[in-house]
Amino acid sequence: MESPPVTQTLVGSHKFDLDTPALCIDLDIMESNIEKMASYMTTRGKQWRPHVKCHKTPAISWKQIKAGAIGVTSAKVSEAEVFAFAGITDILIANMIIGEKKHRRIAALCKIADPIVACDHYSQAEMLSRICVEVGVKCRTILEVDIGLERVGIKPGIDTLELAQAIDKLPGLDLVGIMGYEGHLLRIKDQDEKKAKIGAAMQILAKTKDDFDKHGLNCEIVSAGGTGSYQITSDVDCVTELQAGGGIFAEPFYLEECCVSDLESAVTVLASVVSRPVLERAILDTGRKTIYPDIFMPKVKGIEGTNIVALSAEHCKVDLEGAACDLKIGDKIELYPGYNDFTTILHENFYGFRNDVLEIVWPTAARGKIQ
Repeated sequence: MESPPVTQTLVGSHKFDLDTPALCIDLDIMESNIEKMASYMTTRGKQWRPHVKCHKTPAISWKQIKAGAIGVTSAKVSEAEVFAFAGITDILIANMIIGEKKHRRIAALCKIADPIVACDHYSQAEMLSRICVEVGVKCRTILEVDIGLERVGIKPGIDTLELAQAIDKLPGLDLVGIMGYEGHLLRIKDQDEKKAKIGAAMQILAKTKDDFDKHGLNCEIVSAGGTGSYQITSDVDCVTELQAGGGIFAEPFYLEECCVSDLESAVTVLASVVSRPVLERAILDTGRKTIYPDIFMPKVKGIEGTNIVALSAEHCKVDLEGAACDLKIGDKIELYPGYNDFTTILHENFYGFRNDVLEIVWPTAARGKIQ
């Protein structure tokens, strides 16, 4: 019999007995966030299809599904495959997929799951259609509409309608709706302004759905809503499902920059003090290879008088004042990543704790799945 992975033999350890750096989840807080997000959307009559990019871990998606999520949202075909192989079948690939190799992988995925693929151009759908017919499967598709982010997405109006009508005629595909992402509006501080601008963006989707309905096109799905906006987008009538996923970790970016409420940060990076060059400075073993600082700087958990000022490849520089100056070399502290999506992918495992005792180690199974 093979012995368990070394990481699993750590189960039962106290958090501060782990080696550092380590990516840690407070399971009670995460599970509370999951329940709150699921309940928030259910009470508004919306379905929840959370994005996996914040955790890359099927076991966490299963917790969300148990709480009421209908499936998952992924960014890449390879990412979707990980979750399909884990038994999750309702998967939205919210990205433009091109190339015969990827389309053949999608066709193969259709034999074990029921994916939905986003399109914003006929050429994407045409090749997928041909391959699905060849393989003998049918794949659901939705159109991504540009609602102001100016990234991907078909121009709303007649362009969207004509593309939908063309895709609807393609064999091997099943047009099921539309999606749009209001990501350009997440950081608006004035909540009245944010609500108004998100409402205006969602009206583009509402008008598009009306156009679909008038022309006999299926629009059972209207998908939108990231974590930074789900508490507003959930109240929009035309939206049927939300993709918000990161709220289960509720990092400072969402709580402070996007003004998301009623959630609590669940993820920390356990770090060690490795140097104390001067009284007012500590250096930690958590640089950019451990924690991503560019969208929102990490924050020290629970120690007043600390301010993270810089990260290099392997080091984190923390300015200290007051009682924080008592930190010693070898002390372990926790940092809240400012934005988890780009921190998760730096780590092989999540360490899940309950009352600071290690309960589970989850490999980040979809880490590196970028094709």
